[in-house]
Amino acid sequence: MTAATEDRHPVPAGTALAGTVPAGTALSGAVQTSAMQSGTAQSLPMPAHAVQTHRIFIRATPLEIWDALTRPGWTQQYGYRAPAQYEMRPGGAYRAFASVSMKMHGICGVVIDGEVLEADPPRRLVQTWHVLFDPGARAEAGTRLTWEIEKGNSGVSTLTLTHDLADAPHTASLAEGRHAAVGGGWAWILSDLKTLLETGRPLAA
Repeated sequence: MTAATEDRHPVPAGTALAGTVPAGTALSGAVQTSAMQSGTAQSLPMPAHAVQTHRIFIRATPLEIWDALTRPGWTQQYGYRAPAQYEMRPGGAYRAFASVSMKMHGICGVVIDGEVLEADPPRRLVQTWHVLFDPGARAEAGTRLTWEIEKGNSGVSTLTLTHDLADAPHTASLAEGRHAAVGGGWAWILSDLKTLLETGRPLAA
């Protein structure tokens, strides 16, 4: 993996993102309905409680997916290329470190931290997840990730990510990929992970 490849997904230092939905942004669920009924185009706050669920089918074994999620040598090959370290036990620490591209933009050290809550390899991992590289997200409480991996038929496994973003609207906006300056959120990360596992090459290779 080269620095040039990582430059496709820069994370500018000190990026400050709004914690509301900009006017004209496509909204979902009750927020969209409320905006349509009011007849206004004003910015609306994110719900105080939000859960994002992503499910993806990958031609890989559960163990291969588990390793790609939890081993630094894998995590630095897809998504935001941030090497991750886990103490794989309840109460263990989780840390993701700045990628080469992030360092080029002045972001160094630990960029996301958290705690392992449950670990049942290669089927289930529950952890907290707190973004540190963005001031708005850093000011919010940590959020909760639940990774679930199920073995399917014909060598295809299902990976389900549930992200509980209670009272973290700014982090939710990053996770949804609403801000192009900081990448495509979980949709980008999971698509890149699937491509890497199935082809041996990430999307941005």
